[in-house]
Amino acid sequence: MGGRDRACLKWIDGSQSRKKRSKKQSRNFRQSKREPQDKLVEEHINELREICYPQSPSDEVNITWFEYFERNYAFFSALLTSIGASFFRSRFLDFVIEDIRTGWERIEGKKNGLNEDIMIHFFAPAYVGLVEWWFTNGMPYPPSVMHKQAEFMLDMNLS
Repeated sequence: MGGRDRACLKWIDGSQSRKKRSKKQSRNFRQSKREPQDKLVEEHINELREICYPQSPSDEVNITWFEYFERNYAFFSALLTSIGASFFRSRFLDFVIEDIRTGWERIEGKKNGLNEDIMIHFFAPAYVGLVEWWFTNGMPYPPSVMHKQAEFMLDMNLS
């Protein structure tokens, strides 16, 4: 192998390490931009949790999730069109699964021989998808209609 070949290999190696550094810097930049957004998502999920499970009677809030989403429409509609959408979907799905597990008896499904895990993992993504559809379509129905319709479908299958 001649000297020229070694220099070429060295240049290729240097180029690859520059590419790796560049990718790492780009990933770190995207992550640093996403972190404040992720914290806001966590805050909203915690507020939804407080709506469902107030710590005391004085903490009770009489609004539905859809009313909460409507009040925070600007944030959620922007979030769902950004790189934070998958993080929100993931965190909200975890929260909905938690809510179904702790807040619904699932008697009807069990009476009909449905597996609990299958019920939960069918209805939770459906609910998340419904919320996302509602935002991405400019909230075509008022929160009260969304709440009543979603609650009816869930009651029919999970109560």
